[in-house]
Amino acid sequence: MKTGTPPRVDGRSLHWDRMEIQPGDENPSRFSYTETPALKKQLPCHITYTNDKVHQMLRTGFDQSPMFNGRIQGRGPRYCPSIEDKIDRFADKERHQLFVEPEGWDTCEIYVNGFSSSLPEDVQYKALKLIQGFEDVKMFRPGYAIEYDYFPPTQLTTSLETKLIRNLFFAGQINGTTGYEEAASQGLVAGINAHLAVKEKDPFILKRSEAYIGVLVDDTVNKGTEEPYRMFTSRAEYRILLRQDNADLRLTPKVSNLGMANMDLRMDRVAKKEEQSREIIHFFENHSVSPEEVNGFLNSIDSAEIKQKLKLHGILLRPHISIEILKKILPGVAEVMGRYDQEIQLLAEITMKYSGYIEKEQEMVDKLSRLEAVRLHDTFDYHALPSLSAEAREKLTKIKPRTIGQASRISGVSPSDVSVLLIHVGR
Repeated sequence: MKTGTPPRVDGRSLHWDRMEIQPGDENPSRFSYTETPALKKQLPCHITYTNDKVHQMLRTGFDQSPMFNGRIQGRGPRYCPSIEDKIDRFADKERHQLFVEPEGWDTCEIYVNGFSSSLPEDVQYKALKLIQGFEDVKMFRPGYAIEYDYFPPTQLTTSLETKLIRNLFFAGQINGTTGYEEAASQGLVAGINAHLAVKEKDPFILKRSEAYIGVLVDDTVNKGTEEPYRMFTSRAEYRILLRQDNADLRLTPKVSNLGMANMDLRMDRVAKKEEQSREIIHFFENHSVSPEEVNGFLNSIDSAEIKQKLKLHGILLRPHISIEILKKILPGVAEVMGRYDQEIQLLAEITMKYSGYIEKEQEMVDKLSRLEAVRLHDTFDYHALPSLSAEAREKLTKIKPRTIGQASRISGVSPSDVSVLLIHVGR
């Protein structure tokens, strides 16, 4: 397979005023649930665009590009093609967006996102100088492409252990994936399971309904991949459950038995968060507001007036209304919410607003989880079941799923094949 990287340039040589500024999040979140201080200051990114002159310059180097002259034949990531790939495949596009990203506070190095290239250095440099804001650019390092070998990940179990060699675990591009986060998450899973294997403990497996890491691992080991795999939210069927606001609730209990430091403190924090979220929901379900208190505001947003007292929960469920808004118009709500962190208020609000969808998705998980409880052994002889389709026998023998749930997600295994397996295991 193939992957690549864009050139790095000197930010001091760029004309930032000629590009569109892209500020960071208004309320930036944290990457962990520790006592990390809130982010007070952020570096902005900028946006600029290629143009026809840039494209013409890049085309002059196509005959020297290893991607076009046959030296690199691997398949690249579908969703982040090189700049030469973009202007070749999408020749009708007059321009392509570039995201100009500072690499940190203590460096002037800039990452030109969207300009990944394997073209000769001089062609890259000449093309960069034709981009608005880059007229006087200085380049630290050109972009480049690499070709790499991978092992089909269907040779792995869901713990990322190889099936042929006990205690050998694979993680990252060797499994056919691409991307920093994808590699890091696999390294985490493989590292944990290598430790557990040495201690002769059960493997640590994240389900598709528990984490995006679970989706990534399940997809690759069950379906394999013929192009560099990237994790997208659209690949997960339980996106309503896999939310940012409940990540600690989902995953902290999963690692509480792994021997990590300070887990008691983290579990206490999770328990407190769940309890306080329930307190907020209880408040909204049991406190009412009168028409005089809210009708003026409801009229201002073209929402129907209320004729009699109504629980706060009913008001919150309306479109365009949030806890933040209710705090501004109802002093009682502001007073009560002042006892809780913003993070907990958000969890409670999402839980209330989307409760119907959350419950429906959880029912689907519970229904399918019964299949996950039905174990299959590595030595299971699928060719001894003539009722299975020929494709199912071939795929099941190759993948060796550990549960019927995993078997049901293998490409080529039909619902009727799953039924056959259930009947046979039941016997």
